[in-house]
Amino acid sequence: MKKRILALSTSPRRGGNSELLADAFLAGAAKAGHETEKICLYDKNIEFCRGCLACQTTKRCVIHDNMGDILEKIRRADVLVFATPIYFYEMSGQMKTLLDRTNPLFPAEYAFRNIYLLATAADEDEGAMDGAVKGLEGWISCFERAHLSGVVRGTGADAPGAIQARPDLLEQAAQMGRSLGTGGGS
Repeated sequence: MKKRILALSTSPRRGGNSELLADAFLAGAAKAGHETEKICLYDKNIEFCRGCLACQTTKRCVIHDNMGDILEKIRRADVLVFATPIYFYEMSGQMKTLLDRTNPLFPAEYAFRNIYLLATAADEDEGAMDGAVKGLEGWISCFERAHLSGVVRGTGADAPGAIQARPDLLEQAAQMGRSLGTGGGS
């Protein structure tokens, strides 16, 4: 069954290592016949959540920035792929701001069930991603029909493009995307 896959690249750096993992995932998903789209936050204007909770009744945010369009794409996607660099053992601030701004989805009907995290860090220890995984799992717990389906822990990716020296990680991301067509990751 053809799925709508949305990758959200949250790196502030164009062509960053986590974005390259997202590209590999999407290439695998496209090869399996799925509809793919990538949104990069580095060229978007997304303000901080104000905590007013108006969105809980209106299902819309009172802030008029790029998040309105992104929210609709998230709501319609069957699969969400979050790609983030790891800063100080946690997801990027851009990813956290994005997650905070998804509050209008909480009372809404949403399609996504499968969530993936693609993270890169300069640190060689896979545990460097634990904070980001835990943070994303906290967000997922607010969407009872969704679950974390896979994580790629891109360690040792310090300089721009360094992930390209790790074809094993790029292939892992691509395989996750391809597995969506075989019943895996459902």
